[in-house]
Amino acid sequence: MKITKVEAWPVSMRLEEPYTIAYETVETATNVFLRIETNSSVVGFGCAAPDVHITGETAEGVLQNLNDSVKQSLLNSDPLRSAMLLERLKGILNKQYSTLAAVDMALYDVVGKTAGLPVWKLLGGFRDRIKTSVTIGILSEKETVERAKEWIARGFTSLKLKGGKDVESDTARVLKVREAVGKDVELRFDANQGYTVEDSLAFVERTRAAHLELIEQPTPKGEPDLLGRVTSSVHIPVMADESLMTLRDAFRLARRDLVDMVNIKLMKVGGISEALHINAVAKAAKLEAMVGCMDEAALGIAAGLHFALARPNVMYADLDGHIGLVNDPSEGAVMIRSGTLFPNPKPGLGCDLKVNN
Repeated sequence: MKITKVEAWPVSMRLEEPYTIAYETVETATNVFLRIETNSSVVGFGCAAPDVHITGETAEGVLQNLNDSVKQSLLNSDPLRSAMLLERLKGILNKQYSTLAAVDMALYDVVGKTAGLPVWKLLGGFRDRIKTSVTIGILSEKETVERAKEWIARGFTSLKLKGGKDVESDTARVLKVREAVGKDVELRFDANQGYTVEDSLAFVERTRAAHLELIEQPTPKGEPDLLGRVTSSVHIPVMADESLMTLRDAFRLARRDLVDMVNIKLMKVGGISEALHINAVAKAAKLEAMVGCMDEAALGIAAGLHFALARPNVMYADLDGHIGLVNDPSEGAVMIRSGTLFPNPKPGLGCDLKVNN
């Protein structure tokens, strides 16, 4: 089998409801889709969800890389030799992680379709579904409670609240949400690097009555020792997100016991292949893993889901980035029922797209 055609195109999708986190407000999401055609009937699809703050990439840069260097590297190659192709591209792309993730996805899609199996079964098939949390951005106390009730009414039983701007208002929102949704709903909190160590300790102590499941990336990513200070001082698990970009990051965090958990996002680590390596380090260090996401089309969410379903150590999912994206061309790649994610049963990643550029 040979790759005969490689093409990429951007899609800008409006969010039905813009959201705010510690350092930005998001109203639209631009994903770059990738199509890899072979000399057989098999066509593979992937997508990149670049974020300047996280991956350091723009949609324009991803598109240029895919249509230039990636295309030149992949043409006439065997798509079933994904390890060789991805290793070659790592040197060419130089830490362009969401670009690499798009290629990784498309190659896995080709392998799955060639085998006639969904990717999660090819990777091990540990489970066939997983519960996901749904995220509530920084809103007023009243709006946060209303939004929490809406998600619970739709069947979700795990909520992630964003914060990191102000400890007092964050504390008030968390306590009010717990009061509103009752004791059986899981509550997670993500400060998106907005806290100092002192802020983090104060927040965790003040929200003790809310029984938070975890706190995610409270301190700046460039100072991992601060994460370690929080981890060693609080009674709830601390999760690394922005501090975990590479396999080396995972090793450093694990070796020094700086966190209790890790958030593995395909877009920031470079795809399923690298996520599997990072998760192996986490498992060896007895760290629980969560698969997270960016503002991703359903195709990107599907790739994260297939990874999560394949590995027992991925205990948590935060795969809600596709919810509320308007005109997602990959809609249907995953299904949500009462807050639980199911893969499309088709081979590969379960999605076929029409080129609309």
